[in-house]
Amino acid sequence: MGRTLLLGLNEINFDYVRRYVERGYLPGFARLLREHGLLHTHAEDRYEWLEPWIQWVTVHTGRSYEEHGVFRLGDIVESEVPQLFEQLEARGLSVGAVSPMNGANRLRNSPYFVPDPWTGTPAAGPLFVRFLARAVSRAVNTNATGGAGATTWLTVLAGLVRFARPRHYPEYARLLGRGLRRHWPRAMLLDRLLFDMHAALYRRHQPDLSVLFLNGGAHIQHHYLFSSQVCEAGRRNPEWYVPPEVDPVLEVYQLYERMVLEWRERFPETRIILVTGLRQVPYPPGPHYYRLVDHADFLQRVGVRDVVEVEPRMSRDFLVRFTSSETAAEAESILRELADEQGRKLFEEVEPRGHELFVTLTYPHEIDRSTRVCPPGGEMVLDLQEHVALVAIKNGHHDATGYCMDTGAAEGEGGGAGIPLKEVYYRVWQSVTG
Repeated sequence: MGRTLLLGLNEINFDYVRRYVERGYLPGFARLLREHGLLHTHAEDRYEWLEPWIQWVTVHTGRSYEEHGVFRLGDIVESEVPQLFEQLEARGLSVGAVSPMNGANRLRNSPYFVPDPWTGTPAAGPLFVRFLARAVSRAVNTNATGGAGATTWLTVLAGLVRFARPRHYPEYARLLGRGLRRHWPRAMLLDRLLFDMHAALYRRHQPDLSVLFLNGGAHIQHHYLFSSQVCEAGRRNPEWYVPPEVDPVLEVYQLYERMVLEWRERFPETRIILVTGLRQVPYPPGPHYYRLVDHADFLQRVGVRDVVEVEPRMSRDFLVRFTSSETAAEAESILRELADEQGRKLFEEVEPRGHELFVTLTYPHEIDRSTRVCPPGGEMVLDLQEHVALVAIKNGHHDATGYCMDTGAAEGEGGGAGIPLKEVYYRVWQSVTG
């Protein structure tokens, strides 16, 4: 029995880590791989189930998708499937968490629980931590559009002052400066802030299990995998999208390496179980991904009425609540029919849920000043470009293989062996309970 950190580096591809090591980069990860090896994990066999918000529920519950049934990000809140967190607390053990993907806070005495930016579950911990959690959620959900607002970023800056270690100030300054022009340094800055906040909370409370989930690497791989110098896809992103001499994937891997080494230095007695859930591999040339800039405004313009609330989720998804199931059905009909002048649909995925709709902006084509939408019953949207922000030219997509590195493992124990992803749950349980 001992203190354990479950560190989620979402979708990081450790085959790429090894390729960087071969080129002389990432010496810290190289040492960790030599000392502890690497287990390969396997998630689901069906591609539509290879979503991180499904697979992290598997990690937290020890159940496959068919066993836990949680399909959408945020839906864990309505599920009764027991999670590792409350099960450990029932054994008299303490649990803290920062941003566990699709994790519900059902704890009674957690010293800290900061939900992921997309799941509507209560935060726990000091008042400022809860306030900062809301600001980080806002910053993450507007990263593509740049619409977080001054108050949000002032709160994030206050979080930096409160939690950042002085030795990290130059790194924060570089990321802030570069983030004025590029998206990926913002994702890295938020991961660095989450790490520093988590380390401060962990040092103060020392829970038996602490969970830290970081998504910046997954975000960057989705956008910029073709810009990696070790990518085997044989193509590069256009220069207007990312400068050819820049490798955002290596940058975020180096950030994660620094974090893991720092954690081992500061908390050498803590066992680290590092998990990726899935990995990303190169995607064939194809779709552009967009996100609505102002969901409520767009819905009004296309004739959707009686909206009570719009709740943005990760990337292209959003949840819309209506006054009744009848108005939700009317909105579903409008959204399903909404198309450009060539008849190409904007929302191929509209899931009715009584008085709610779960919607995904699936339009995959490049949007420019000539892209027009003529909604039935609403005012004409002459310029779709004004209402969306480019999330990505899709570079990476999900693969069922993931990785697990355990500092409690003997030298070479991993050896590339494979286990079902749900077995990570039992490894963490055994580490914490002894």
